[in-house]
Amino acid sequence: MLPRTGWGITVKFTVKNTASVSLPAGKLDHVWWDEDIAGLGIRLRDGGSRNWIYRYRVGSKQRSLILGSATSVPLAVARKNASTLEARIRLGEDPALDRQNAKLEADSTFGVLAAQYLATRKREWRLKTVKQNDRHLNKYAKPLHRVPIAAVSQRNVANLLNNIAAEAGDVTANRVRSSLGAFFSWVIREGIRLPEGNVAAYTNKREEKSRERVLTNAELKTIWSACSDNDFGAIIKLLVLTGQRKSEIGSLRWDEIHDEQIVLPSNRTKNKRAHIVPLSDAAKTILNQFQRGGRDCVFGRSDTGFGGWNEAKKSLDARIAAAGAPLLHWTQHDLRRTVATSMAELGVQPHIIEAVLNHVSGHKGGVAGIYNRATYDKEKREALNLWAEHVMALVEGRKAVVVPMKKGA
Repeated sequence: MLPRTGWGITVKFTVKNTASVSLPAGKLDHVWWDEDIAGLGIRLRDGGSRNWIYRYRVGSKQRSLILGSATSVPLAVARKNASTLEARIRLGEDPALDRQNAKLEADSTFGVLAAQYLATRKREWRLKTVKQNDRHLNKYAKPLHRVPIAAVSQRNVANLLNNIAAEAGDVTANRVRSSLGAFFSWVIREGIRLPEGNVAAYTNKREEKSRERVLTNAELKTIWSACSDNDFGAIIKLLVLTGQRKSEIGSLRWDEIHDEQIVLPSNRTKNKRAHIVPLSDAAKTILNQFQRGGRDCVFGRSDTGFGGWNEAKKSLDARIAAAGAPLLHWTQHDLRRTVATSMAELGVQPHIIEAVLNHVSGHKGGVAGIYNRATYDKEKREALNLWAEHVMALVEGRKAVVVPMKKGA
């Protein structure tokens, strides 16, 4: 029902009188209503504003819409717009609600929701995961930030991933794709309708070639010799001596070092299993160069673990090149692969190598892993001491004093 009266005095609107109507004496806000089209009015305010409005009811609720400035929108246009709204209302629609939804949708941009998503997940993610998703959603996906989330199309995401692949490689594009897929799934669970669903899930995943880079003894010596006497240099050397992941050593805490070993709690390992890393004499010598001094973390300036990996790696590569022995591209993870491969060549058994690396596969994977809870602490210590002697002999240019692993270890 669209009442013609009840909101105020009606006037037969003409071009002339709509331009001349004014506030009644003593009023700061007043609406003059049109006699011909119910709900159409001119709202005048003491500040001088003159706006066309359209007022209607849906059930017991009253709604108002602004149809533009009465000084710039002609009467004929205002009447036409009001008539269109009246027809929609008679069909059971609610134009004001449509506008609210449109505004809400416009406010729900990719960037706004990405910020909410990261803030929500920050409490449950590891620091490394937080940084990775922040980089994926805020750096790589920045071109989507101003787009309303419901308007992000599969083509938008595909183009974004194509650009990332061209600039940063297929692996990075796949990682961003994975982060986008998790983000869109969260958006859907938050009750936001995405017309095309999880658009990241429908995009192409690029083929990845597993890295097989194993450093030679000469390359290992070159890297070790180029390390500076700083945090990053110590970290690289410890990665060589222990075969652990860079995040585990880079964020090493003082309370994780005791009894000549590193004890990593489950929340600091990739597979969520606590892990013991026996320390060789060479590894202990490196750690002894650092003093706790009230700090929680062994490395890093801000006592939150080491940062600036990319710049530190570039500096190390520059020193290697300056020494006249440039290497083919290598990564910190190649050190871990090199440790595993070289240990095998020294006679360390596969299951002991897995225990050193804290892998849950092969010998300790599946059902076998459930029933075999042996940690092989003694064998791991022997293996790491054997490996450390090999490394130090290599670095010092002498023959290694090799003590073979016992059979069946």
